[in-house]
Amino acid sequence: MTDTPISQSPVPQDLTGRPFFFCGIGGSGMLPLACILNARGAKIAGSDRSRDQGRSAEKFAWLEAQGIELFPQDGSGITSGDRVLVASAAIEDTVPEVARAKELGCLRASRAELLSALFNAAPTSIAIGGTSGKSTVTGMTGWIMDRAGTDPTIMNGAVMKNFVAPDIPFASARAGRGQVFVSEVDESDGSIALYQPSVAVLLNVTLDHKSMDELRILFGDFLAAADVAAVNADDAEALALLPRAKQALTFGIEQEKAQIGIVPGSIADGPTRQAATLIDRHDGSEYPLVLNVPGRHNLSNALAAIAACVAAGVAVGDAVAALASFTGLARRFDIVGISPSGIAVIDDFGHNPDKVRATLRTLRSHPGRVIAFFQPHGFGPLKQMGRELAQVFAEELEADDRVILCDPVYFGGTVDKSVGSTELAGWIAEAGKQAEHIPSRDGCGDRIVEIAQTGDRIVVMGARDDTLSTFAKGILDRVA
Repeated sequence: MTDTPISQSPVPQDLTGRPFFFCGIGGSGMLPLACILNARGAKIAGSDRSRDQGRSAEKFAWLEAQGIELFPQDGSGITSGDRVLVASAAIEDTVPEVARAKELGCLRASRAELLSALFNAAPTSIAIGGTSGKSTVTGMTGWIMDRAGTDPTIMNGAVMKNFVAPDIPFASARAGRGQVFVSEVDESDGSIALYQPSVAVLLNVTLDHKSMDELRILFGDFLAAADVAAVNADDAEALALLPRAKQALTFGIEQEKAQIGIVPGSIADGPTRQAATLIDRHDGSEYPLVLNVPGRHNLSNALAAIAACVAAGVAVGDAVAALASFTGLARRFDIVGISPSGIAVIDDFGHNPDKVRATLRTLRSHPGRVIAFFQPHGFGPLKQMGRELAQVFAEELEADDRVILCDPVYFGGTVDKSVGSTELAGWIAEAGKQAEHIPSRDGCGDRIVEIAQTGDRIVVMGARDDTLSTFAKGILDRVA
């Protein structure tokens, strides 16, 4: 927090009874935190540029139904100096809420500062870290802990289908009454350093928002801060950080010495589900593992969640059994539907090289042409990882597959636009695969519908934009 340190209590002591105002309350990180605080009795209000622009109306109506007051993003919601402004550190001082909060002398906290205070106060805290897979593993871990009867609080960046109900359509958070807090933690802004977990899970260390040298330091310190760490032995960079852990439990599919592993030759893959035999190498016991989500990366995610829960005291067999009823996350290889002619549409969060590779590899493991629509999640990330993304598309797609690109996400503000989707399409083409850049998303949709054929799999990929799910459903409605 920028002014006053947060003390350790269910709601930090210096904030007890004070109203919170979330700038960008509809964001994937802000919304679940606001919901958890609201469920704990705090007074919550907020604003969001998307609401002002008329996007995601259903989500904002649901927030209002929870008793959360919403305002235009014009500063009108900041009415007194006792209100705590929750805003990203990257938000400019020119944003009306920030300017008004400064004028009134309001305390300001970042999302990570507030979340870490709540998380660190929990008697048992499980932090899920890594470049890719965090949301899925958080959902799996939360579901196992729920089935184990711990009544956990879960903070996620994606909607967890297991917790969706008619009155909870946007279940990216669960406000439990138990002593367990499960949360994904973010390395992209360095805020992972704020967390002091009982259990730290490290999934992988790959290029995303920061350099590899920076990531090695952040993730190494993350492991060192935990009582016990669960580390992916299949990821060389993660495994190299194992000596930083005080106490560790390893998991992995390929690594034969991983303590939570898979019996060689036992994996059975399907288009929408998979099965394998898990082995606990502590005692050699084996368990039948069934997952209702596809892809080898999700098998690795399942091992990570099992290891996390075992480190927190859950029996291996109980953790394995719980995952048989795990139904997945929204926008994580989310099959929107299949048209009458057999064209499948998949909605997916893939946005960095690792995530895109995992999604494309899952698609390519079964027959059919792939049409990959990709909306870059910003100009900055595209400049950082554009060539790596192009290489992934080139390596994972076949000659007949297509990549359709629209312009990167841009919601305003100052940004370097020197690298865009035109460059990405060119790099993919240089590597020998078919790619088209059509600036508008609507134009991309028209092109996809035009070229779609019986048996195609159309995957909609991108982050930071809830309306991608609506776009995917619209394509399904239009293909024959």
